[in-house]
Amino acid sequence: MSRWKGLPEELDPRVRQLVVRLRRVKDHSGLSLRRLAAKTGYSTSSWERYLAGRSLPPGEAVEAMARLGGEDPARLLALREVAVEAWAKGKPSTGTEAEPGAGPPRPHGRALRITLIAGSVALVLAVAAAVLLAVRLTDGEGKAAAAPLTASASTAAPGSPKQSERPRYTCRAERIDGRWYAGNSRTRKAILAKGHAGPEVAEAQCLLREAGLAPGAVDGIFGPHTERAVKDLQKRSGLVVDGIIGPHTWKALRE
Repeated sequence: MSRWKGLPEELDPRVRQLVVRLRRVKDHSGLSLRRLAAKTGYSTSSWERYLAGRSLPPGEAVEAMARLGGEDPARLLALREVAVEAWAKGKPSTGTEAEPGAGPPRPHGRALRITLIAGSVALVLAVAAAVLLAVRLTDGEGKAAAAPLTASASTAAPGSPKQSERPRYTCRAERIDGRWYAGNSRTRKAILAKGHAGPEVAEAQCLLREAGLAPGAVDGIFGPHTERAVKDLQKRSGLVVDGIIGPHTWKALRE
């Protein structure tokens, strides 16, 4: 088994999960990086970057790795989909590596010029807005001082558009056609991981409670408590314990 170097501390947990799984599949295949490159069509240096968490592998590379290591490609591709979303949020200017045979990247000179021009325009507009705001504040200083209570009441009024309320979810567990549903989502295939939010997460939290586990508040936010409850369910059901909800974990939740 290879002696892997530690992954960067700042690496997103969802990306880390994909890299760790790829490392395990590579070890299981028994292939060296050189042989892996020869069998997949991706260079040795590319695989070094993928397995060090410095760049994300293309879907074809992940699928090829899965088949060589006897792993289910759908499982690895699902992990990659989650990792791509996390990578895009953390590094918006980078993506997956170009496919083999793709042309060289285009020069960035034009993009740089456009960025500089846009920055200059934004700076001019910001200065103009600051001057205009100063004039308005000076002109309306007396009016603001004359009615402080009204302004305060307006700010604190319930239902103000500035006060955003989180969606409220309820658990209404019922068994339909042999499966459990909690009234928030009927999905059985959505990929959910730590950091995700929405009715699908709330549905999973309700079903975790129904299974006697503790996902925390049913707030539709996939946090550490929900992740721990998912791992407990996966351990109990004999699934891969990775804290990610996919089709197999949904099946365990709804049975």
